[in-house]
Amino acid sequence: MLNTAPFHHLYPFTSHWLDLDGGRYHYLDEGPRDAPPILMLHGNPTWSFYYRTLIPDLAQHYRVIVPDHLGCGLSDKPPDYAYTLEHHIHNAERLIAALRLTEITLMVHDWGGAIGMGCAVRHPELMAAFVILNTSAFFVPRLPWRIKICRIPVIGEFLVRGLNGFVRAAQIFATSQPKRLTHDVRAGYCAPYNSWQNRVAVHRFVQDIPMSPKHPTRMTLDAIEAGLGHFRNHPMLILWGDDDFCFTTRHFLPKWRAHFPAAEVHVLPHVGHYIVEDAHEQILPIIKDFLAAKTPGHEK
Repeated sequence: MLNTAPFHHLYPFTSHWLDLDGGRYHYLDEGPRDAPPILMLHGNPTWSFYYRTLIPDLAQHYRVIVPDHLGCGLSDKPPDYAYTLEHHIHNAERLIAALRLTEITLMVHDWGGAIGMGCAVRHPELMAAFVILNTSAFFVPRLPWRIKICRIPVIGEFLVRGLNGFVRAAQIFATSQPKRLTHDVRAGYCAPYNSWQNRVAVHRFVQDIPMSPKHPTRMTLDAIEAGLGHFRNHPMLILWGDDDFCFTTRHFLPKWRAHFPAAEVHVLPHVGHYIVEDAHEQILPIIKDFLAAKTPGHEK
């Protein structure tokens, strides 16, 4: 069991667990159980810790559910698990079903976009609204060299799993506000990924980026994009860090706008890929106003 004591002051939440075929699936479940649910899905190489600054405030009026994908955070990290997009979607579906969630506001970041929208297109009747944070749910033929390096056979695995290079590099390249990543915050991000074995999913996420049409995850991603039209008239808030080196404003945001022309969009200057780290004080009021105005039954 991971010792969270060194950063408990930053992450003072109660852990919950769902038993899956591949291991125990960790999640947070904060706020009133009868309140409208917000399901927050993280990406790679983060975990539920990423959303910690939004949870306390939102949990005053909403049921805030934040899982760690299998292999990430406080979830189990089985060495022989597939860790594909399809598996992550299925696990999130299992959580939604186990908690009997309906009228969900889905908040997604990084890989959480594909995972969350994968759930959404398969269960559109369960979705009420969306908050999109520097992510994708479609294929864009662009991959930064910093990530390409981590996909090179042998070398990539050594960098990601041996040196923890992906987690540590993200703390440099994914933020435009490095002073916010204090020693304790950096420790919180690194804590679950403290060994070769515990970095297995970090590496598998990198391998699962479907740059080739023949990659098995490409079919899953294309099916997700084909289903996005279900939500063209759903309330959607897009908050975008303009300095993102990976999910760039130029290459990714236009596709979100094309799929959802009625979405409320805010592009934040001097904010990087870790938008919640860089700008949680800016985005929290916007999120609260959006929820209050756009989703029935929500309050500020």
